Amino acid sequence: MKIPEWLPCYGDPGWRGPCPKEGAEQLTFFTELRKRYPDTLGVIALHPKNEGKRRGAQFQQLNMDKAKGMADGASDIVIPGCPTFVCELKRRDRTQCKWEPGQLPYLKAAQKCGAFVCVALGWEAAMQAVESWLGE
Repeated sequence: MKIPEWLPCYGDPGWRGPCPKEGAEQLTFFTELRKRYPDTLGVIALHPKNEGKRRGAQFQQLNMDKAKGMADGASDIVIPGCPTFVCELKRRDRTQCKWEPGQLPYLKAAQKCGAFVCVALGWEAAMQAVESWLGE
């Protein structure tokens, strides 16, 4: 997975080795965020559920979901604020993951709207990104 120059990256892009899958990283991140910020960020942080392969009748549901506001490529972590925090969470070893359709355009659009955008390689990198965002 290549990281575009315009996109801030948290974590070590050169790190290689066995690492948890993205879903496990996401679970750990949200657990830790809720533990550290139980009355603020832990309450409002969210993951827009929009991924998954669809077949047959599921395409009709996909069209309905899009009509209701589902956004292609929505990032894994969104925290409302000023600016909003928008982070795509990937595995610690970036060679073990890929960009899904719509993810980079979503991040670019969020950046153009003034959001704090980034990609994080692992949950610890995502937490570092949150701390950087809070420090701005």
